[in-house]
Amino acid sequence: MAYATLDTKPQGIRVDISPLLVIGVAIVAGFAVLSSIVSTTQALLFLVGGMLGLALYQASFGFTGGWKRFATEKRSRSMRAQFIMIGLTSIVFIPLMSGLVPLDKSVVGAWAPVGVSVILGAAMFGLGMQLGGGCGSGTLFTVGGGSARMLVTLIGFIAGATIGTLHLPYWLTLPSLPVIRFGETFGPIGGVAVTLIGIALIVGVLALIEKRRHGNVESIFSGLGSLTPSTLLHGPWPLVLAALVLALGNIFTLLLAGHPWSVTYGFGLWGAKLAQAAGIDVASWTFWKAPAQARVLSQSVLFDVTSVMNFGIILGAALAASLAGKFAPKVKVPFRSWLAAIIGGLLMGYGARLSFGCNIGALFSGIASGSLHGWVWFVMAYIGSLAGIAARPLFGLDGFKK
Repeated sequence: MAYATLDTKPQGIRVDISPLLVIGVAIVAGFAVLSSIVSTTQALLFLVGGMLGLALYQASFGFTGGWKRFATEKRSRSMRAQFIMIGLTSIVFIPLMSGLVPLDKSVVGAWAPVGVSVILGAAMFGLGMQLGGGCGSGTLFTVGGGSARMLVTLIGFIAGATIGTLHLPYWLTLPSLPVIRFGETFGPIGGVAVTLIGIALIVGVLALIEKRRHGNVESIFSGLGSLTPSTLLHGPWPLVLAALVLALGNIFTLLLAGHPWSVTYGFGLWGAKLAQAAGIDVASWTFWKAPAQARVLSQSVLFDVTSVMNFGIILGAALAASLAGKFAPKVKVPFRSWLAAIIGGLLMGYGARLSFGCNIGALFSGIASGSLHGWVWFVMAYIGSLAGIAARPLFGLDGFKK
């Protein structure tokens, strides 16, 4: 489909005007509806989601590509930016969650036990994200950018997450350690210190491996010195800028919602709603019988923080794509790539439910909350990602760009 564009020469930047206007109206209307029906706080969370989607798209800040690039090329810029983002967030998260800094409202972290479900679920997620072509946040921002293939991944994601809610009670009966929180085990300051030391070690090892392979280390600050108002508006953003915005977005989410940023819970809820509409008695499933889950299932998705933020991410990414003149690019997708997209989505959705989150809820928010399960999730998801990279040629994905 062709869109009306505006050439902002002399910079030569083309803006997709028609989608930009529609998306702008949708964001304003979404804020107004949420303020009226739910609360101003919910409307603000919707805007935070939009900010996250904008940053994700403008910097192409996806975990999938960054992990693949390190595995295949030993270039670690994206992965280092991801862990620096997590470290910055942990400096705020752990003290707040440990009560070191008093707040008017109680906050909880992305804490979870380390067990069989986390180990298998994270590995499954890592495999799926390389086949699907995106992680939890990556799927949303690429869908917002107009990718038809990633819409198929999202459909699989929703289906997998829904099935995961049905099977989760069984997985939770398998061996597991209790929840381990660094802020509780080592104290607020000690918890931050342990987390930052772990992150520093990972960043250092990544940089060392890259240095040995290439003789140099790509800077995450690349492009920061030449940043202009036009770059901020139209992109692309330096990785470090996106990392800072995403860290701030997660902190805003904690302060507004009382819990960190998550993505995949919303997918399971959407799937459950669709299943109910199809006549399936989802409310009788053990997962949805819990009082908190039953309440969410009985309400409109507009009352669910994760869903509202996901909608915001999609619209924020769509806004960024329109400003960059890249909305809904035409791509011919082979059948095997469609197949990989649906399989990858199913694996990610199911794996995320088993492992208490995705690259956002378990890795980003989990480690930043001082939860041991976030570190275990990273190791297992990376191992699964290596398997996914090895499987990509089976689906003709090498060289294919979503």
